[in-house]
Amino acid sequence: MDEKEIRSILDTIFSRGVTEWVDPENVLRKKLEAKMRGEYEGKIIVKFGVDPTRPDIHLGHAVVLRKLRALQDIGCTVVFLVGDFTAKIGDPSGKSKVRPEIDQREVEVNMQTYLDQVGKVLSTKPEVFSWIRNSDWFLSVSDMEPKKGLLMRLGVTPINPRSFLGKALLFENTRMQKKIGKKEIMNITMRGMIATLRHITHSRLLERDMFQERIKSEKELYMHEVMYPVLQGIDSVVLSRIYGSCDVEIGGSDQFFNMHVGRDVMKVNGIEQQAVVAMDILVGTEGKEKMSKSLDNYIAITESPVDMFGKVMSVPDGAIEQYFTLTTFTPPKDVEDIVRGMKKGTVNPKDAKLSLAHQIVAIYHGTLAADTAREIFISTFSKKEIPEEVEEITAQKGEKLVDILAQRGFANSKSDARRLVTQGGVHILETKETVTSIDMVIETTHTYRIGKHRFVRIVVG
Repeated sequence: MDEKEIRSILDTIFSRGVTEWVDPENVLRKKLEAKMRGEYEGKIIVKFGVDPTRPDIHLGHAVVLRKLRALQDIGCTVVFLVGDFTAKIGDPSGKSKVRPEIDQREVEVNMQTYLDQVGKVLSTKPEVFSWIRNSDWFLSVSDMEPKKGLLMRLGVTPINPRSFLGKALLFENTRMQKKIGKKEIMNITMRGMIATLRHITHSRLLERDMFQERIKSEKELYMHEVMYPVLQGIDSVVLSRIYGSCDVEIGGSDQFFNMHVGRDVMKVNGIEQQAVVAMDILVGTEGKEKMSKSLDNYIAITESPVDMFGKVMSVPDGAIEQYFTLTTFTPPKDVEDIVRGMKKGTVNPKDAKLSLAHQIVAIYHGTLAADTAREIFISTFSKKEIPEEVEEITAQKGEKLVDILAQRGFANSKSDARRLVTQGGVHILETKETVTSIDMVIETTHTYRIGKHRFVRIVVG
């Protein structure tokens, strides 16, 4: 790889979709250049932390994951840090009020969906990928909750599992750090925490915009929220000691303050400071708010090809440029040409979105699935036809439609089903009628469109 190609690749990595890039004296850039020339044999560790407060990965998460994959492709190792401890605290980023505490069982379920899905974007080969929980160092021996027989299964001599010695043995034998190869177990004590806090001022933490907004609006600001950036910084310190370095942390632009505080925490602990890359935040399908499951404006990367295609087509024209930039591999010049063409009237926004939706579906499901999804979308929405493959369910004559939609998963609840009907979101395709009554009962077999993208044939049994 020649110098020109190296520069081009790195320029793209650190510009496309990037809002902030902190790398004083180009320490990270120089290390990456040496890696790509074959002159640096050590690992370059890229930290990506996520608190599994909700299940599933959507296109907004994938913006950062795609950047991580680009770094993997040039030889970096991504450490996927699962914040199962910090998820219990709740990152206050973007929140005007304190987050509710999440149950540990829910954290575990959500964490598993992340680990199951991350391979759709990242390479999970051991040489470029590792994952670890931050409970590995934030929980102490006294936090251990031994289960019957666990110590024996770990090959430990039978001992009272709830004694201090039993808990200590469990702690020693279940640390993920040991599996990674760390001989000395890292554990954050109160003494260590205070030693760090002696160098972090209160005013530094309150610089954060969202904290200032809370104070000005006289809303509560709790200490565990103020401490969150410090805990995230301690994660970087620990990862550096476990993996040998923590060269760069990548996250959304709403994480920039947290990641930058991480540099401060690393400095006071005598650790080489990480570079910081903050990514632009993808808007949701309505084109205004951040893509979020709580706002129901998201596109999950596990959506069916047809649903994914349809949701991308529902994105407003004003968001097309951002979606091309953050969710596809379309070259920047081609994106500029598309945007310029839409402004001049030489490019139809619908055609641009057809290309956008096809590319996104192809990334997560393959070209063949994208081709099929496009054909179904065009025949269904452009030609107003009923799709060939429609889910079919049976119902008894006289059953209420809203009850069927709620019970069969086409609405989150009966009230949600009523809302769909009252807002004109349920249509009978054969008769081209819009359902208007929440008391409508099923009399004959029909095909229904639910919202914009879902179809169901209700067969009267």
